[in-house]
Amino acid sequence: MFDISAKDDKTRARTGVLTTEHGLVHTPAYVVVGTHGAVRCLEAEDIPKTKTQLIIANTYHLWRSLGDEGLHDYPGIHEVIGWQGPLMTDSGGFQVFSLGFLREKGMRRGKGSSNDDDNGNDAGAKNLVRITEAGAYFRPEDLPEGEEVYLDAEASIKIQEQLGADIIVAFDEPTSPLHDHSYTEAAMERTHKWAERSLAAKESSQKIYGVVQGGAYEDLRSASAKFIGALPFDGFAVGGTYGDAYGGTKEKTRQMLKWSTPHLPENKPRHLFGVGRIEDILDGVEAGVDTFDCVIPTREARHGGIWTAEGRLNIKRGVFSGDDDALDALCACPACLDGLARRELYELFKTKNPQAGRLATIHNVYFFNEFMDKLRQAIKDGGFGEFKAEYSRRFSPVDNSK
Repeated sequence: MFDISAKDDKTRARTGVLTTEHGLVHTPAYVVVGTHGAVRCLEAEDIPKTKTQLIIANTYHLWRSLGDEGLHDYPGIHEVIGWQGPLMTDSGGFQVFSLGFLREKGMRRGKGSSNDDDNGNDAGAKNLVRITEAGAYFRPEDLPEGEEVYLDAEASIKIQEQLGADIIVAFDEPTSPLHDHSYTEAAMERTHKWAERSLAAKESSQKIYGVVQGGAYEDLRSASAKFIGALPFDGFAVGGTYGDAYGGTKEKTRQMLKWSTPHLPENKPRHLFGVGRIEDILDGVEAGVDTFDCVIPTREARHGGIWTAEGRLNIKRGVFSGDDDALDALCACPACLDGLARRELYELFKTKNPQAGRLATIHNVYFFNEFMDKLRQAIKDGGFGEFKAEYSRRFSPVDNSK
């Protein structure tokens, strides 16, 4: 499933090829988010133009929108998206956290999730999750008061098999750096049990990833990586890091990766959930991560955040109203090749033209995928250290006011 083609001699960075039933993924790779079975603002024919290799969809949201009857008749996520390339689905485990603890604490979802919804949380919102040793009960707000829906390892795997992605994920319980050691350890042990049950439940030929948890604690992270890494998964994901979201920090994420990746099998792919800024990708690749998913390219595009070779622009600022420059002079995305000027995109956003989100999304997704192309080449050429230093200078920290 995974072949390593080159390694950096000073770090854990590597390039490789991930083989799926719907094609190859050259790693390190950015995984584009299609939460509800679509990449927001893009038509199916737009996706190949963005150099996208792999898309991830959200199991919980698809399950809730389709229902059991809809899943029974579901034609498969490739057909629905209109994309015949590689696809992943997560397990629904993130919603155990995001609709529970995260919602209750009023913490932001946007910085670290594989969910491309825009709604955040207000402090003190109702916790919609009841966690047991067996699984999780959800109390969605669209159900009558008192009614619940239940998701566990077996149900998650069955749903993912019905959705039909190339890569599926074991059910897990993420935690925040704000959780104490005792609760984090209990959640980690549940995740380990659910991982074993997920493996036992799988009946399809899909590849399955196990998830490392353990929060912000070195002993738990290392223990989880050793336990999950010893199970017969096809690949592994590191969860519960979230960059500087949910009470964490970038430094803490770097530590979590250092505590986790050395204990995972070298010859299998590693995914990092919900992390996707340039500086975070560079840190992840240095720690030996192969794929990353994040909503940053798509969500920020819809709100006028444009990524360029020299940094991030807020194209909705008035300063761009008369700017005839290209979005990025070095970009070869369809929007830039067609000569789209900054002032034109500014005007499209100002008039609420739907093409604004579409063109911005095409550009951003292409930008991140092109960045990954350059990153892979730097590793192959033995220049990862210099590449990381240069792009860290350009993009860290990101000034979202620009």
